[in-house]
Amino acid sequence: MEKLWRRNVRDIDPYVPGEQSKEQNIVKINANENPYPPSPQVQKAINDFNCGKLRFYPDANATDFKTAVAEFYELEAENVFLGNGSDDVLALAFQAFFNSDLPIAFPDITYSFYPVWCRLFEIPFKTFPLGSDFRINPEDYRAESGGVVIPNPNAPTSLGEGKAFIEKLMDYNRDCIVIIDEAYVDFGGYSSAELVKKYDNLLVTGSFSKSRSLAGMRIGYALGSKELIGILEAVKNSYNSYTVSSIAMAAGTAAIKDKEYFYTTVAKVITTRERVKTELEALGFEVLDSQTNFLFATHGKYSMRDYFEWLKGQKVFIRYFNLPRIDNYVRITVGTNEEMDIFLAKTREYIDFINTK
Repeated sequence: MEKLWRRNVRDIDPYVPGEQSKEQNIVKINANENPYPPSPQVQKAINDFNCGKLRFYPDANATDFKTAVAEFYELEAENVFLGNGSDDVLALAFQAFFNSDLPIAFPDITYSFYPVWCRLFEIPFKTFPLGSDFRINPEDYRAESGGVVIPNPNAPTSLGEGKAFIEKLMDYNRDCIVIIDEAYVDFGGYSSAELVKKYDNLLVTGSFSKSRSLAGMRIGYALGSKELIGILEAVKNSYNSYTVSSIAMAAGTAAIKDKEYFYTTVAKVITTRERVKTELEALGFEVLDSQTNFLFATHGKYSMRDYFEWLKGQKVFIRYFNLPRIDNYVRITVGTNEEMDIFLAKTREYIDFINTK
């Protein structure tokens, strides 16, 4: 007999992140993590942190951290919201801004957390298909909706759009909130941060996990008008007023202030990305023009599922998505030059293996 309480338990398919293998000596390029350590200033901030302060709650306003983020983007502290990773920020934004009876809109191939949040928070949604070139068509988002979410650059496709695209999107959506998810923007994309001064219904979200190498610290942020940030703060404070820890604030402040290390590290990732893209194309792969810290690739002769599984057996972990339209693509995080040399060598081995069968 079925227990009655089970009828009241939420049934939902959760987001599935990249595999976090416990195997030793692997090349882990499947989770879009930065291959380089955080800024040395982060290490110093953690070493200098007074652990005795951990008995106190953190600064609920995160004053110093917000000020540092605001200065980086040439905004005011009142234009900055902080959360426990960009996923936390986005989930709060979905709850805060998407309360219309109209469905919100986002691409059909995109960050797979968006439909999960919609189902969890009971938000109606609709998706628009990317073009055959995996580009987002701004004309699709001209119709009335309950809100719009666009990742720029998009994931997992790696493609980014420019200022003209964002401004057209904003002009088409003056009566709803538009969220631009910029988790990967620092690797060559256009940031809409400057546009929050122009559009009071624009929210830009970002992460310290990728370009600032702090995935393990869980820091995310949003940039927007004073009104939007105030609403986000109210929603956050309705269930958890201390989402960012004291140590995370110290580490994040140090990271965003060290601009030289930030730009140097990002440039290294981009240089490696372009080298690997060229070498993959020489092997017959089709690789999209990435503005992220990963490559999205396919090959006309080989099964990408088999390729993914074969590399995994060689202790090289990339990402495969068993989803319509992209089930013969793989996503390859950009690692160190040494890691990518191993990946390329194993890729050549795979091609030789298949061709000699």
